Amino acid sequence: MALPRYAVRKLVGIAMSLVPARLPRMFVNLFDYGAWCIRARSFASLGQDCYLRAPASIYNPGCISLGSAVTAEPGLILEAFLAFQGETFQPRIVIGDRVSFGYHCHVGCIAEVTIGDDALIASRVFISDHSHGTAQGSELSPPPARRPLVSKGPVRVGARVWIGEGVCILAGVTIGDNAIIGANSVVTRDVPANTVYAGAPARLLKHLDQQSVRV
Repeated sequence: MALPRYAVRKLVGIAMSLVPARLPRMFVNLFDYGAWCIRARSFASLGQDCYLRAPASIYNPGCISLGSAVTAEPGLILEAFLAFQGETFQPRIVIGDRVSFGYHCHVGCIAEVTIGDDALIASRVFISDHSHGTAQGSELSPPPARRPLVSKGPVRVGARVWIGEGVCILAGVTIGDNAIIGANSVVTRDVPANTVYAGAPARLLKHLDQQSVRV
């Protein structure tokens, strides 16, 4: 004879009360870490104590090098494109030691993107060394997704750089050591070391006291 619904609910409630609240999450974390350990073997090089929390989308990890103690919150996307519409690329993403990514960051590369040691990258940061087309009138007939990928040059982020929430860093940009990029900025030109830039497009706000910067 089937149990009444109220009795089934009561039994399920009693069973759930006997299970520690943190136990299911512990199993999920353990599974995610095991999956990361398997995936980590496919990178071009990998330092010690790296952990990219799931979910993370990694495309062509053989073109990506991670230094020691690189960490990322969920949602990281690292894209190294080997080919697009018949054109081939030799991408290289190099991330230094102790780099920290916030939630839902995205790095796209067809040539070179490098990030220096101890960079702090907030959530929703987009870094790309390429674009779809060159924004010339003669290229407007195909839709954006079908235009060729082109790069104005590599993206190089220096050591100890702090990149705020929602920043976009575009192709051909070099950001010097110790620079700070304000939230929601669009970086279209080089940023000197020891400076604060913000805005869309990003502009110089101040020079940092170099004597107060510890190297």
